[in-house]
Amino acid sequence: MGACCNGDVSSLPHSYDAVSARDLRPSKHVHDNLHGNIYLDNLSLKFIDTEQFQRLRELKQLGLANMVYPGAVHSRFEHSLGVYWLAGQSIEMLKNFQGLELGINRFDMQTVKLAGLLHDIGHGPFSHLFEREFLPKVTNGSQWSHEQMSVNMVDYIVNEHHIDVDPEMIKRVKEMILASSEFTLPRSSTEKGFLYDIVANGRNGIDVDKFDYIARDCRACGLGCNFEFQRLLETMRVLDDEICYRAKEYLSIHKLFSTRADLYRTVYTHPKVKAIELMVVDALVQANDYLEISSHILNPSEYWKLDDTIIKTIETAPSQELKESRELILRIRRRNLYQFCNEYAVPKDMVENFKKVTAQDIVCSQKSGGGTLREEDVAVSNVKIDLTRGKHNPLESINFFKDYDSDEKFTISNDRVSHLLPTTYQDMIVRVYAKKPELVEAISDAFENFQLKTYGIKAQVHSTPEKKKCRYTACI
Repeated sequence: MGACCNGDVSSLPHSYDAVSARDLRPSKHVHDNLHGNIYLDNLSLKFIDTEQFQRLRELKQLGLANMVYPGAVHSRFEHSLGVYWLAGQSIEMLKNFQGLELGINRFDMQTVKLAGLLHDIGHGPFSHLFEREFLPKVTNGSQWSHEQMSVNMVDYIVNEHHIDVDPEMIKRVKEMILASSEFTLPRSSTEKGFLYDIVANGRNGIDVDKFDYIARDCRACGLGCNFEFQRLLETMRVLDDEICYRAKEYLSIHKLFSTRADLYRTVYTHPKVKAIELMVVDALVQANDYLEISSHILNPSEYWKLDDTIIKTIETAPSQELKESRELILRIRRRNLYQFCNEYAVPKDMVENFKKVTAQDIVCSQKSGGGTLREEDVAVSNVKIDLTRGKHNPLESINFFKDYDSDEKFTISNDRVSHLLPTTYQDMIVRVYAKKPELVEAISDAFENFQLKTYGIKAQVHSTPEKKKCRYTACI
């Protein structure tokens, strides 16, 4: 499998050796409920012990999912520590088995660990809701992303706290953070491309970020997780500058992607979680002019002060301008949520050209002669669930090897493994909600009409229960 590294660093530049002597030596450890003891090196501690990194304690990893799964209260702080640890474990494994062959040095190890530690430092409040649901409603054509903000925050922290760190290391950390995003930076070096596959893998989606959040989220929500990332960490190998996996681990990798898809369906996009998210988005949009939330997204010195406690700010602010936002939050507290009317899965042959359904689409499909629905009465959630590569099978972009005596890498098609594996790799689900309970029946009927008009059939699996339709109309 390649020569083992014997620890001889005499050939490394002095600055690389200094990285080890000064920064890589563990100086503190914390106990994590997923990975056990996590040992923190000196340089990483300089970033951790800043108010910008500590802010991650106030960002729940799963946003508002704890309103449905009470145990899902873990934060991006512990997730970031977990990714830091797994990134270190990954590069350590590769160094032990292929260190001399790959030229892995202490500079590389520190860089990968820092990228793992800081990859989510630019996240906004309530997980992905902030950038995917809130910002598009209050900014015109904004291309803002939490990955890009993470990069900006890294620069801000280094400058604000005068952290003594090699500029070349920070440059590569930022490149690694953006490696799987649409804002990928040109790489400083064409060598050691495999290092960019560890934290945020833009090549095939297998990375330690997923290893941590899949295992951590399953545990927090009380769900079983039959994916074991340790097997992949222990058996991976670099061939032609790419991390490859043993052919016998094909099904283990499939479990990684299928478990992630299950989490999206059952936790991240649970119908009630989405209802609460839609209400919080409406509350934030209504509060935006007064609190100027969106004005901070390009300024790290102000942005880092935004976290999940913004809900408390809205609740306690005396301003009349926040009255509607406060009422929405009170409704959430009292579980008086937007009413889920129904959902349907977009037919398989129409997923590729799917156009997002809007409240206007539903309103324009209401029965003639019925009550008059308005767009502000309807909330629509378009949910995409895939295996990380859209309509494509992610395993087609992964290279495997037969055993450690072979230097040949190859891809494996599904039909060579099992005929039970899926042939479709993404779902698009449309859900419709009534913001007022007395409108459930009218909106449900309009939703069914929309499906008939669009697809020629009612694509939903079941109709909205009559009991639910009539529950509120009887009281009017």
